[in-house]
Amino acid sequence: TLIESVNGGGDSETLGFVPQKDIVYNKLLPYADRLDDESNDILSKIKGNLGRAVQLRELWPGVLFWTRKLSTYMRLYGRKFSKEDHVLFIKLLYELVTIPKLEISMMQGLARLLINLLKKRELLSREDLELPWRPLYELHDRILFSKTEHLGLNWFPKYFPESATQEMLDEWRPLLCPFDVTMQRAISYFELFLPTTLPPELHHNGFKLWFDELINLWMSVQNLPSWEVHLVNLFARLANDNIGYIDWDPYIPKIFTRILRSLNLPVGTSQMIVPRYLTNAYDISHVVLWVSSLLGGPSKQTQAQLSGLFNSITSFFHPSNHGRWLMKLMKLLQRLPASVVRRLHRERYRKPTWLTPIPDSHKLTEEDITDFVESMMQPVLLAMFSKTGSLDAAQALQNLALMRPELVIPPVLEKTYPALETLTEPHQLTATLSCMIGVARSLVSGGQRFPEGPTHMLPLLMRALPGVDPNDFSKCMITFQFIATFVTLVPLVDCSSALHERTDLTEVEREMCSASAEFEDFVLQFMDRCFALIDSSTLEQTREETETEKMTHLESLVELGLSSTFSTILTQCSLDIFKVALEKVFNFATTNIFETRVAGRMVADMCRATSKCHPAESLKMFVPHCCNAINQIAVNEEVLNEEELDKELLWNLQLLSEVTRVDGDKVLPYRSQLVQILQLTLHLKCKQGYTLACNLLHHILRSSALIYPTEYCSVPGGFHQPVSDYLPIKDWGRPGDLWNLDIRWHVPSVEETSFAFYLLDVILQPELQRLQRFAQGEQDMSRDDVLQSLTIVQHCLLGAGCLMPPLKGEPIPELDLLHFKGSHKHEFDSRWKSFNLVKKSMENRLHGRKQHIRALLIDRVMLQHELRKLTVEGCQYRSIHQELMRDLLRVSTSTYSQVRSRAQNVLFTALGTYNFCCRDLIPHVLEFLNPDNSSVTQQQFKGALYCLLGNHSGVCLANLHDWECITLTWPGIVRSGLSSAMSLEKPSIVRLFDDLADKIHRQYETIGIDFSIPDGCCAVAKQLMITGNPFPEHPVPSEEETAEGVKRQELKNAESVEKYNQLIGDLLDSLSNRNLPWKFEHIAIGFLSLLLRDDQQLPPAAVMFFVKSLNHDSLYVRKVAISAVAGVMKQIKRPHKKIPISPSELLKEQSSVVAGDRPDNQWLQYDSSCLPRTQQDWNRCVFVEKTHWGYYCWPRKVIVYAPLEEQPKQNLTREEMTEREQIIFDHFSDPVFINQFIEFLSLEDRKGKDKFSPRRFCLFKGLFRNFNDAFLPILRPHMERLVADSHESKQRCVAEIISGLIRGCKHWSFSKVERLWELLCPLLRIALSNITIETYADWGTCIATACESRDPRKLHWLFEMLMESPVNGEGGSFVDACRLYVLQGGLAQQEWRVSELLHRLLKYLEPKLTQVYKNVRERIGSVLTYIFMIDVNLPCTLPTTSPHISDFTERILEQLKPLTEGDEEIQNHVVEENEVGEQDERTQAIKLLKTVLKWLIASAGRSFSTAVSEQLQLLPLLFKIAPVENDDSYDELKRDAKTCLSLMSQGLLYTEQIPMVLITLQEIAGSSSWHARYTVLTYLQIMVFYNLFTFMSDKKAVNDVRALVIRLLEDEQLEVREMAATTLSGFLQCNFLSMDPPMQAHFEALCKTRLPKKRKRELGSVVDTIPSADLVRRHAGVLGLSACILSSPYDVPTWMPQLLMDLSAHLNDTQPIEMTVKKTLSNFRRTHHDNWQQHKQQFTDDQLLVLTDLLVSPCYYA
Repeated sequence: TLIESVNGGGDSETLGFVPQKDIVYNKLLPYADRLDDESNDILSKIKGNLGRAVQLRELWPGVLFWTRKLSTYMRLYGRKFSKEDHVLFIKLLYELVTIPKLEISMMQGLARLLINLLKKRELLSREDLELPWRPLYELHDRILFSKTEHLGLNWFPKYFPESATQEMLDEWRPLLCPFDVTMQRAISYFELFLPTTLPPELHHNGFKLWFDELINLWMSVQNLPSWEVHLVNLFARLANDNIGYIDWDPYIPKIFTRILRSLNLPVGTSQMIVPRYLTNAYDISHVVLWVSSLLGGPSKQTQAQLSGLFNSITSFFHPSNHGRWLMKLMKLLQRLPASVVRRLHRERYRKPTWLTPIPDSHKLTEEDITDFVESMMQPVLLAMFSKTGSLDAAQALQNLALMRPELVIPPVLEKTYPALETLTEPHQLTATLSCMIGVARSLVSGGQRFPEGPTHMLPLLMRALPGVDPNDFSKCMITFQFIATFVTLVPLVDCSSALHERTDLTEVEREMCSASAEFEDFVLQFMDRCFALIDSSTLEQTREETETEKMTHLESLVELGLSSTFSTILTQCSLDIFKVALEKVFNFATTNIFETRVAGRMVADMCRATSKCHPAESLKMFVPHCCNAINQIAVNEEVLNEEELDKELLWNLQLLSEVTRVDGDKVLPYRSQLVQILQLTLHLKCKQGYTLACNLLHHILRSSALIYPTEYCSVPGGFHQPVSDYLPIKDWGRPGDLWNLDIRWHVPSVEETSFAFYLLDVILQPELQRLQRFAQGEQDMSRDDVLQSLTIVQHCLLGAGCLMPPLKGEPIPELDLLHFKGSHKHEFDSRWKSFNLVKKSMENRLHGRKQHIRALLIDRVMLQHELRKLTVEGCQYRSIHQELMRDLLRVSTSTYSQVRSRAQNVLFTALGTYNFCCRDLIPHVLEFLNPDNSSVTQQQFKGALYCLLGNHSGVCLANLHDWECITLTWPGIVRSGLSSAMSLEKPSIVRLFDDLADKIHRQYETIGIDFSIPDGCCAVAKQLMITGNPFPEHPVPSEEETAEGVKRQELKNAESVEKYNQLIGDLLDSLSNRNLPWKFEHIAIGFLSLLLRDDQQLPPAAVMFFVKSLNHDSLYVRKVAISAVAGVMKQIKRPHKKIPISPSELLKEQSSVVAGDRPDNQWLQYDSSCLPRTQQDWNRCVFVEKTHWGYYCWPRKVIVYAPLEEQPKQNLTREEMTEREQIIFDHFSDPVFINQFIEFLSLEDRKGKDKFSPRRFCLFKGLFRNFNDAFLPILRPHMERLVADSHESKQRCVAEIISGLIRGCKHWSFSKVERLWELLCPLLRIALSNITIETYADWGTCIATACESRDPRKLHWLFEMLMESPVNGEGGSFVDACRLYVLQGGLAQQEWRVSELLHRLLKYLEPKLTQVYKNVRERIGSVLTYIFMIDVNLPCTLPTTSPHISDFTERILEQLKPLTEGDEEIQNHVVEENEVGEQDERTQAIKLLKTVLKWLIASAGRSFSTAVSEQLQLLPLLFKIAPVENDDSYDELKRDAKTCLSLMSQGLLYTEQIPMVLITLQEIAGSSSWHARYTVLTYLQIMVFYNLFTFMSDKKAVNDVRALVIRLLEDEQLEVREMAATTLSGFLQCNFLSMDPPMQAHFEALCKTRLPKKRKRELGSVVDTIPSADLVRRHAGVLGLSACILSSPYDVPTWMPQLLMDLSAHLNDTQPIEMTVKKTLSNFRRTHHDNWQQHKQQFTDDQLLVLTDLLVSPCYYA
């Protein structure tokens, strides 16, 4: 957003075209008239050279270099090219980015530029540009599902043709199978690609094709699967792009319920959060976008829900609450106002573009805005003091104040004034001030909405002054920021005289005028505060003698704050006030002598600020004074040779060096004095002295030689007219006017330049001559003298670098660069950052369009000037630079480590500047590592390694993205292991090699081998060269040139392949050297593993090496080798032929989308009656391996493998194999090799930590896939041996082999497969009977891996074997559980295609549900989850043929009858042994219930939809069992029941399910067990909060809940009554229920229930005669009142005082009433104590008396 402007008229004549959008700040530069020619020149070069490079097929360096130039061009000039060029640039880059074999790093660079060109949607409409979507999708698919990272192409306007939506749906709908990972892929593609910006007349080709389908899908998913987030992001974008064209009203309560759930707030007493809710929560920025797009419109429903949302979560913002959810809440708070402001800007202030405008009916009205701001105020005010800091609240307030200052600022002021007075709570002060800074601009500019705003300005400034406090650093900094912010906005001019002279002032303006008389007072007081601050921070005070002399980090921050605030104040004040201030500073500076390190710097800064604002007046005072002082002291000669100089001399010199940092022409009158001082002081003996003199020199040179603005006042021209003509208060908070900025530039005059050259002649020439004589050995100089001379030279260069000619020397071809031109890169970057921060804190996002204050705009123009200096003035890499680089390298490898590290930093900076000189340097660096070079010292060796490593941000020489460099550096690093200077004893050297290897592994991205450019690109490139102004000078390449280019490119490809093979050869050579230390062997092998690629096979020698390394002694090498050989197997795999079948041959077409089990996908199901058990059936069967096909809909072409005869030949003889295949074949056919290999594989790696290894699985899968069953005979005895051995590592090894076998036999012939299973089934049976606690996970993974993406009919042997009898009690309960686990792994991979097996399994398990053993129960529970997983409740899905939950529940309830009917408590009295003989039904039922609970708990986190109606039938039973107290000693049954209830209460309910739940809860509330009644309340709390808006949109439900709670308030059991009160209070607090008069009256009536008088009790009678029903009712009334009071812990609503009075009347009632009243009062006191001063005002005096009496009366302590 920095680079924006309005298209200027009038340029098109000079430019020859209408620019799309150029950078407006360029027009304000002092040399603006030269820029058009300059930019045209560059643009024509870019168009010509880029076009030529593409047509001559030169991707590197041609295309790369010129696309970089294009992005630089855009940084400097914005989009200063014609629309035709814009479109062509985009098309060309789109073609380039989607070249299939482009290397990743190049593609990322091009993609960044493409995104940059596509930004600013408004510049190109859909008519101007249309891009195909498929190439981008293929690119995305290639990148995302390979190992490299995500590219960030996810944001870009969807310039796709209108047919695209339908094409995309056809492409991705078949992937929508909710049980499969493809669901995630499909939905994330929808999110990325679906176009949402089509114009209304095309909506039927846009979102209308999918909206209902996807929103219904979203509505019906209940358990937050990972893809739900992508759907939300898609809806948010859709809503934002089509405000007013979609009716969201029916969905709004559901949307808000889900948003509230996604915040994961803790509710209720003992809550378990399903871990999935945390990881898959919605992304706040999208939620915010969605909500802000839904606001407005005729129904106003969104605002009502939003207010509800904030009401219900407000109390979480209170500073006393803290938790991991807080960050989310703060983010919501901070982003929502910003998003609404952005929308308002779009509706009211943005220039209309081709994007669909928002219809008037849905624009935000004034009332909408007011409601929105009001709903947010309470949480924001609470969040000001949050534990996470006040920044989020400040940003929220800034945006809210833009919309409604009159609602936002007063409450903030109310908090700020007391905070400024308090001394005890500094946290309050920093928080309120940072919020005030946010609203400063809205406050100062007043406006019609908040005219009294400006009157607060002076009181705030005056009261903030005490904040300049030397003892509290953070307070000091925030005060500086606060004062600077306000002063920047307001001219400090005393206008009080206007009161008498002008009659046309409003009341507020009069008030402002009279207040402005205090400005002078304010400035002087501020200065006094600063002087005090300086006095307390002199060196003597703050340090002991021994400590450092430098400023500490804190001090330098204070110095920065002080000087910038003071200079802002001076810039903004009138001349009268300035003069007084100048006098005061001058006196302070000249009557004291400061040390130059800390205090001196601060004072000098203040003086500099004065001379910057009004140079003439200030210099007149300072320069003569300082010069005299220095001359007087320096009169006597010996001073000049003292080591420790006179303090006064130093101080005056420092002062002088700072005040001369002003306009060059203002310094000229004093030039003779200054030159004299320089000549006197530059050669002082004292280092501190001559450094100050050098600073003076540097500043004088800079101010005469550079271009810079000379004033930053908030109004052009300053405030110096008389008040009668110009009234400054009119300019409070006024934005700068971009078109009349009227910047005063300092452009060096002839006189100044000649002065600068004169200085250089007098000072620089002699120094250079001395140094030259010294270097040639003609003159002796001491080390100190050399240092002094160099310092002088350095400062001359710093000051006048931009006047010097570039370095001389022969240009070196192909390499280019920059040199120092008066701005530093990192300094520029940090200024750019701080500019953005200030801009953020003061910008006005609402009106947008550059409404910044003037100082900011001037700053931005200056930054533009510096950016140009940094990027435009490059110069060539000449021989002298080459020498410099080599000298740097020499110093980088010298003996002193400190010198080395400084030199290395300079070297890295230089390398970053001269892009191509790295190649030039590498051979020289490697020379130090060469083992043949025996003269290398250890220091040089280390230095060279550091040079290769690079620093964290810069270039890494060892890993340049280029074959030439890598072929040198990698073998060089490996060979350095033989160097004499290398010693593995030195930890520093070992660490360096580790870092190097690590960095290369982290940063290495595959380097391209194929650099071809397709013809499509060339056509666009040619177009670019012949279209529109400015025309390139270069001609379009001729046929011959193009042919030549194609040849060159083919040559380059061949060279790359050659380099690739050469590098591998070199590494293998090094590895064959016997003397190479092991560390370097590992490094080399690591490098080799990086060189495996998918587009180039590994050379046979390397294949040989890796296969041999499978049996290497070192574990690390074996691991790398396993991965590598598995990769080689992939490379040499022979492709299998596929043929399309159209589904219509196998099935009937269907018109609408219907998902699930349909007749047309019936043939995919596993059906034991027609399994392919013979050769014929096998051949006839069409196998579909992908699980998701056919579930949602069919792809247009179903592709399956061709029949066996058309596939490549199986079982090749050795002669028919390629060389690579022979190597592998020979080794794996060798029994000795295999013995050793299996031996190694079955070793333990880390005891107890080892898992099934996917790498080894891939290796075996590759072996059996590529070589069929060739190695089976050799491996068979090993497998049989391992299976029988129950050791963990042996079992794991055989599991890896078996899963590899099963997956690898995909293309074997039927006879082979059959034989294979005859071998495997017995093995697996043995394995499963030997299974142990260590190995069951490995076998589960083994079977799951084997079944993944395989047609179940192919694996029928496996499934039938696993289904034999999973739970048979043989081998004990543990083995049963493990067998179930393994079976579950296989079935889960098959999802919906094995419904028959699921039915069989369920039938088999049902009688076994009453298992005694806990581990088997848990496993059965988990298996049941998977059995019922397929029974989902999703839109347009047919009922599944898999088992249904409802039938199952019915059968279960039948068996649980003995428990549901009886009333006695259910005890867990089942003995854990299977006793002989029948147990009674009741015991059986309890056992069954335990298993059912395990199933409910397991399915809570896994299934997509919850079977609410079925679960409800079990609820009464659970309520009966679940315990009330939190006590862990309970048995498993009770704990599980409690967990189950907690999880069920958090479930998401559909609207139609709410009545059912409430009916069930009402029944249970009438139960005879008070535990059940109590638990109803806790269940209700969580359920209502987690479905808040769904409940609130249903009036009847709200009334039912209220009635239920009020009924339970009158329960006979005390605990239930108290819980009902707590629940009521919670509902009131989150505004689910409101405190209405009928309810209040109801409670008051209950309270008045008469209790009979107590009669004298007869002695010894224990029975109290009070009828309990009356007492209960009276207690219920009191509890009701108490709930109301506790429901607002942070404020005092109007009804509260009266209720407190009513309550206090019951203080002496019988227990338990008295207890309740006391508790309530003490809670009230606790929560309202903090802000009691404010709360007090709600009460009348009488009420306060009663209250004080209550809260401190002795009864409180009773």
